[in-house]
Amino acid sequence: MNSQVDKLAYKFQKYCDNERWSSYWQQINEVLQCCPKNLLEIGVGDHVFSSYIKNNTNINYTSLDLAADLNPDFVASIDKMPFTGKSFDVVCAFEVLEHLPWEKFSSSLKEMNRVCRSYVIISLPHWGRHFSFEFRLPFLKKIKAQYKFNFFPIEHKFDGQHYWEIGKIGYPLRKVREEIINSGFNIKNDFVCFNSPYHHFFILEK
Repeated sequence: MNSQVDKLAYKFQKYCDNERWSSYWQQINEVLQCCPKNLLEIGVGDHVFSSYIKNNTNINYTSLDLAADLNPDFVASIDKMPFTGKSFDVVCAFEVLEHLPWEKFSSSLKEMNRVCRSYVIISLPHWGRHFSFEFRLPFLKKIKAQYKFNFFPIEHKFDGQHYWEIGKIGYPLRKVREEIINSGFNIKNDFVCFNSPYHHFFILEK
């Protein structure tokens, strides 16, 4: 497979916004809760996640990407990774798997299962409307809730990057969960990021 995203797409003013920064926080937080000694990130993007991990933790970080110009540690495809089984405590792929045709979703998950020792953490785009509520009072813990709904799903049209998205016709959340379970994982948790509702996180246990 060929790289889809040009390096220039990751320029700060074009790529980053408040929601994406919230998603970065969620990525880092979920990884740290797993307490890994080493991890593999698939799809390096703009290197925000990797910079934090390498500069602020003792986690041994390895990266893999199809795009050589993004300078990953390994240039390879997610469905054929050059690692032995159970090489990493945690394997991550944030906003990556939608860049592959749906037919490769299962094989990519199985390959991630093969090289991970404990957990796989992924996030996927989740199309649809959402309702968010946050309430704060002095001296009390804030209350927040969010609900995602897809009453009128639309067809997905390939835009040069995303082959599919959760919530669009043919890709309900139920179908994605079933594919994950059939690939050998237990879904420890899955949720829509409160401050970045387009990103749906899945914490998967081997």
